[in-house]
Amino acid sequence: MNRSFLARNPSILWFLALLGLFTLVVTVLSEGLGVGMISTSFVKTLGKTLCLCLIAVAMDVVWGYCGILSLGHFAFFGIGGYAIGMWLMYARTETIVERSLANQVIPPTPQEVSDAIASQIFGVVGASELPSLWAFAHSLPLQLLMVVLVPGLLALVFGWLAFRSRVTGVYLSILTQAMTLALSLYLFQNDSGLRGNNGLSGLQNIPGMGDVPQGVLSVWFLWASAMALAVGYVLFAFVTSGKMGSVIRAIRDDEARVRFLGYHVESYKLFVFTLTAIVAGIAGALYYPQAGIVNPAEIAPIASIYLAVWVAIGGRGRLYGAVMGTVFVTLLSSWFTGGGAPDIDLGFYRIQWTDWWLVLLGLAFVAVTLFAPQGLGGLVNKLKGARAKEAKA
Repeated sequence: MNRSFLARNPSILWFLALLGLFTLVVTVLSEGLGVGMISTSFVKTLGKTLCLCLIAVAMDVVWGYCGILSLGHFAFFGIGGYAIGMWLMYARTETIVERSLANQVIPPTPQEVSDAIASQIFGVVGASELPSLWAFAHSLPLQLLMVVLVPGLLALVFGWLAFRSRVTGVYLSILTQAMTLALSLYLFQNDSGLRGNNGLSGLQNIPGMGDVPQGVLSVWFLWASAMALAVGYVLFAFVTSGKMGSVIRAIRDDEARVRFLGYHVESYKLFVFTLTAIVAGIAGALYYPQAGIVNPAEIAPIASIYLAVWVAIGGRGRLYGAVMGTVFVTLLSSWFTGGGAPDIDLGFYRIQWTDWWLVLLGLAFVAVTLFAPQGLGGLVNKLKGARAKEAKA
């Protein structure tokens, strides 16, 4: 008898229930819509963490399940942020320009408005014209389409070129890292059309919602981030289950044998790589309006390495492990680097955690790799195993 998808994956219901409970509790305790026990800044931190969880789940699918160690998925995340950031900056600047020109005796022409918008946005990099890259920035639907299309097409083209050449292992990782580095270096240039090192700022100011307090907006984005994570989790749980999931895991374990059995390995890998890139772009589009700024440093290769560390600490090959690792590391990072952890005075040396956090993270990664390769997610499996033994006894 065939059981339903959810019956075969009971962890999905547990995850969705915990995510819903978490969102409800934060909403009730928030400043914007609750009793004010949780500050607006921390609500934004939690919302951003949910977005990072979504890209970590995507990374777990492409690495933990399919065996592709991509060191470029944070580039897709950043591209999604730039795509939505372009509309946010354009629409907000358009409102400011129209207000400033409204009192003129002769109404401004559309071209004059467009020139004023371009001057406002790109004056910081010494330009006064709107680049062709911003052709759709005036339209929210088109920019939302770019959030999906640009990361998807980039991943599709890159994956097709790499997988058809049967590049695997560390060589593929180096290629993804090189792609990310090239994109980052290009964006650092002032003539990239995206304001160079300055990036896109003021993204927390949502056009048309100037009267809505930031506390309320932070809760709304928390809801959107939680919904995206829930949908993404179910989607990837479906992809990694059944026959497709078995083939994907087989590719990870023995690609040559899967190819010998008649499966078109490259198609499976390309599908997983492209789908996870699209989801990463969506996660970035939700993250950066909460962060308020996106710049080329967000796309640097080190960010994708951090992503791999989160997944490794959480436990590869377990979707909930990726979430656990991301929540654990990001919240701990906020505590250590935000001044929450007290400095330690040894007399001859003072340990300041803002300087030592990355060292601590690196040691944690090495320790997990050597002594607990299943990561935090392995603890859940051990608890399940202990309960199963008790039930049999």
